[in-house]
Amino acid sequence: MAFDFKKEYKEFYLPKSAPGIVSIPEMNFLAVRGCGDPNAEDGEYKAAIGLLYGIAFTIKMSKKGDHRIDGYFDYVVPPLEGFWWQNGIAGIDYAHKENFEWISLIRLPDFVSKTEYEWAVREATARKKQDFSKVEFFTYDEGLCVQCMHFGAYDDEPATVEAMHRFMEEQGYALDITDRRYHHEIYLNDARKVPPEKLKTVIRHPIRRV
Repeated sequence: MAFDFKKEYKEFYLPKSAPGIVSIPEMNFLAVRGCGDPNAEDGEYKAAIGLLYGIAFTIKMSKKGDHRIDGYFDYVVPPLEGFWWQNGIAGIDYAHKENFEWISLIRLPDFVSKTEYEWAVREATARKKQDFSKVEFFTYDEGLCVQCMHFGAYDDEPATVEAMHRFMEEQGYALDITDRRYHHEIYLNDARKVPPEKLKTVIRHPIRRV
């Protein structure tokens, strides 16, 4: 059976609907940076998702080709994630999505080195005749965070975020969003196929001890 990150690391991908504190270890990702409204039909965000999955599935399906990755095991491609911020403000202004800056990500298994990532970019470029140069090998050590499962539309996230912030303050923590620590979302279903009220999104914010 294919290794499923969501099932094996439930503390990272399947938190409870009540806020909790979690320490996130360093992980490697495929990443694409961009800006603008993620809902724009021909915007950067939708293009970025296509690039990420192009490389992610090139790595996953390498088992069917001649290229052998040391330590490879079959796995389910981890869920899409995103870091979000808006310059000049603390937190997120959901009313002005056109001002979003973002890094869209997909986690890599530990056996994927930077060398294997570079092979995958070359392979996908040759096979798909597409430019994948925007896809980065991105290492991130997220550290101490408050997180919660949000159920429902993305525009309804502020209520969940408010509950997270109340909880962290009660536990003796302060919000620590900076230019290197971000509002973080993990998308557990496909918004193109699931009605807004059934969406499940992990929301995570960096914190520090007061």
